[in-house]
Amino acid sequence: MELPGGVVVWAITHHDALQSLLTDPRVGKDARLWTTFREGRLPEGWPLLNFVTVPGMITVDGEDHRRLRGLVSQAFTPRRTAALAPAIEARATALLDAIAELDGEFDLRRHFAYPLPMQVIGELLGLALEQQDELHALSDTLVSSSATPQAAVAAQRDLNALLASVVAAKRAEPGDDLTTDLIAAHEAGHRLDRQRLSEAELVGTLLLMLVAGHETTLNLISNAVRALLAHPDQLELVLDGTVPWSAVVEETLRYDSPVGQFPLRYAAEDIEVGDVVIRRGEALLASYAAAGRDGGHYPDADRFDLTRQPARHLSLGHGPHFCLGSGLARLEAETALRHLFTRFPGLAPAQGRTNEPIASFVSNSVRTLWVTVGPAR
Repeated sequence: MELPGGVVVWAITHHDALQSLLTDPRVGKDARLWTTFREGRLPEGWPLLNFVTVPGMITVDGEDHRRLRGLVSQAFTPRRTAALAPAIEARATALLDAIAELDGEFDLRRHFAYPLPMQVIGELLGLALEQQDELHALSDTLVSSSATPQAAVAAQRDLNALLASVVAAKRAEPGDDLTTDLIAAHEAGHRLDRQRLSEAELVGTLLLMLVAGHETTLNLISNAVRALLAHPDQLELVLDGTVPWSAVVEETLRYDSPVGQFPLRYAAEDIEVGDVVIRRGEALLASYAAAGRDGGHYPDADRFDLTRQPARHLSLGHGPHFCLGSGLARLEAETALRHLFTRFPGLAPAQGRTNEPIASFVSNSVRTLWVTVGPAR
């Protein structure tokens, strides 16, 4: 597969091959394993460079990965995630109250699917409300595979600078949030002359939490609504209680993964996959959306089916790099969908509106989601 800038990688599109490679010790996340990167052959301003070089969990393996994951994992334990449920319920209700005041059609992504996860991750990280829209716009550019080199470089610079300013503010006035906890881990390591968390890793970890903490859930909620509105028979199954809202979330993750393809992993040695050989130093692209539609693994893979058993998928990753915030994403999406369709059972696509796909092979959804509502309950 040829990525922007003429960069060639292997796209892993079959479910079983992807599942195997995600746990294969011969596959790593350190870009120094990648011959193209190591030899300096990436084009200047390559729009996906941040995925390859950002200091943090997604670019390291082994002990470094365990160290960084361990520092963040306490914020996403099942108990702490469950404790967020009342706040998520309240935010969903408030957003739907505001939607009820709108006249006619509205963009569901803008008014509901985006602000809910953004407000939640913003509170977890201790971000000021006025910073959140700017951070979202910059992260949108970051995950775009169609941004110009100039725009990609500028977004990466501005996002790092903004997050560095968040760190500086939290150093001056600590709070009850993940950013303050990470700063404490950095300072403790510095005092003990141990590299528990470097300054670059601190900012890189915040960047990962910000992007993964709202972009994917935004797409998940949007894609679930699109699928339900396009399949009224399946919507009826959940509305009448035949299947739970969790089934909607899991089938959407398989059927229309919020992350289409995620860059990158690298072969540390030659690896046979089916009838091809991925050579040492070549890069791999995890094609989650394709794996979810693999007809060799899922019967009738292109059908949105809430009764599918089992509904297992790879869309939240697999192995050591499995999504740390998966529990929170599921909770947010289930809460959002349940409140939305309970409040507006007559929700329908807006007529005459076109919802263009996001110009990215990483972020998989639409730029807008225009809908209309019937009488509210």
